[in-house]
Amino acid sequence: MQGDKNDKSPANAAPKKETSNIRKIAFYLKYSQIRLCLFLVDVNEWVQVLIKAALTSLLLMVPASAFADTYLMMAEEDGCYWCAKWTKEIGHIYPKTAEGAAAPLKRFDVHSVVPDVEFARRVHFTPTFILVDNGKELDRIEGYPGEAFFWGLLTMMLERSKIGLEDGS
Repeated sequence: MQGDKNDKSPANAAPKKETSNIRKIAFYLKYSQIRLCLFLVDVNEWVQVLIKAALTSLLLMVPASAFADTYLMMAEEDGCYWCAKWTKEIGHIYPKTAEGAAAPLKRFDVHSVVPDVEFARRVHFTPTFILVDNGKELDRIEGYPGEAFFWGLLTMMLERSKIGLEDGS
């Protein structure tokens, strides 16, 4: 009897499904992609090593002055009316200007950790706009005199410090 332990006759099996050529090709392509990906990983590691070596060589040829970090630091504090007014009138415009490109804005709270900058003197008023180059204060504007005067004072400060507006250098 079929299904018996001692029965050696084959069961009524479902007809054997023929694998189509499309399935065979799909399997082959999938397997090939895996092999190709493994090959690319090995190649990718060598490419990364070569790119790092080339970039390191290029960086060693660039003078240190090219890495000068020039920015405008805004000293502010919570509840400062003039800080809020500057943010409302100028804050959204500043990054889009030539001044913003030449000296990007960085903010710090006067009551928090003091940034790693060599200040000419202590910050007494907020807002205070401090022009910093290579970690040293070059010039500053104390207070916010309003939008009309701010741009003129900032331009004069950048000119005194010999920071060009065209290329940010």
